[in-house]
Amino acid sequence: MEINKTVSKAGFAKLQEEREYLVTVRRKEVAAKLKEARSFGDLSENAEYDEAKNEQAILESRINELEILISNATVVEDDEVSVHEIGVGSYVKLKDLEFNEIESLQIVGSTESDPDNGKISDESPIGKAALKKKVGDVFEVEAPAGTLKFEVVEISRE
Repeated sequence: MEINKTVSKAGFAKLQEEREYLVTVRRKEVAAKLKEARSFGDLSENAEYDEAKNEQAILESRINELEILISNATVVEDDEVSVHEIGVGSYVKLKDLEFNEIESLQIVGSTESDPDNGKISDESPIGKAALKKKVGDVFEVEAPAGTLKFEVVEISRE
């Protein structure tokens, strides 16, 4: 796992919120399940206990992953986002040159990626190809469907 990730201020806050929820709420819920499962007796044939232990392991793994991400994240402050070239945090309007359509996207760190809501990772094919481009630049992206061509129409902070 790559440790140092670039995230927006909002993305960093979401990571912190998720960690806080898992530590303060989910840990207690899983501990209660374990306690209840232990009360059923013989642990060697106790499916509820095995399930609760598995859930606990998954939870602790996610908490650990979040702590590593949070402690090693590079946070891009909103006012640091350039309007001159595309970077993490940039809102961009890209013109698909084949279909003559404008797409509005935000370039985000991989932990924040949400393509259904227009947030694409800086590590995705389009995100990676768009980095450092300026308004008027044309770039190509190799995709499973073929080569896509885009023109940068606008770069903004929101």
